[in-house]
Amino acid sequence: MDNQDLRKAGLKVTLPRMKILQQLESSKERHLSAEDIYKALMDAGEDVGLATVYRVLTQFEQAGIVLRHNFEGGSAVFELADEEHHDHMVCMESGEVIEFLDEEIEKRQHRIAEEHGYEIVDHSLVLYVRPKAGSK
Repeated sequence: MDNQDLRKAGLKVTLPRMKILQQLESSKERHLSAEDIYKALMDAGEDVGLATVYRVLTQFEQAGIVLRHNFEGGSAVFELADEEHHDHMVCMESGEVIEFLDEEIEKRQHRIAEEHGYEIVDHSLVLYVRPKAGSK
């Protein structure tokens, strides 16, 4: 994503927006909280306040640049909205977020909606999990 993409989304290109976008794009972790981004910017010597990070993430969400997830037991996390659809598993012990896609689950969801006379417009599936005893 670059300056043109920000402009297309109706946002002015500002240094804080570019720095936050770079953090989202370069992070090894796909799901970042505002605090994660703020800490990374501080560690990099960038002068961007936490309130600015929250404001920019909200603007990015409204513009469709990021998706916000409010997983149980944690603060909101954000991921770039540049990927194909996927679902999530959240470990209740570590907070780790695992992305997955299962075609059988996807087909079954569409079949269930059809059986009830509906079509799926959008959906979100989050499985809250913990390691099986003896598996870690």
